[in-house]
Amino acid sequence: MPRDYRLYLDDILESIDAIIQYVDQMNFDEFSTDRKTVDAVVRNMEVIGEAARNLPDEIKELAPEIEWKKIVALRNVLAHEYFNITKKILWDIIHTKLPPLKIACLTLMRSQG
Repeated sequence: MPRDYRLYLDDILESIDAIIQYVDQMNFDEFSTDRKTVDAVVRNMEVIGEAARNLPDEIKELAPEIEWKKIVALRNVLAHEYFNITKKILWDIIHTKLPPLKIACLTLMRSQG
């Protein structure tokens, strides 16, 4: 039996919360020199991308403002071409892309629950 899509939304939400907790109280310079935090962020972004890949299209279509294909593509780059992602790109994603993704996933959970 396929995994319920709400579990994938939970995976995304848990990973976003973890990332936010990891970088809380950090500035970019602190983040970029903290290898453990960078590694933890990368791992959780991979989880987000994998969970997004597994969400049914009809669920993703309910949040068209989210760039689902880019999220999945980022996961692939992180997993296979890590050297092509800069810490600045990660930092920008954390602060510009994760907040709206979290809101969208929470909305999907509430509306589909």
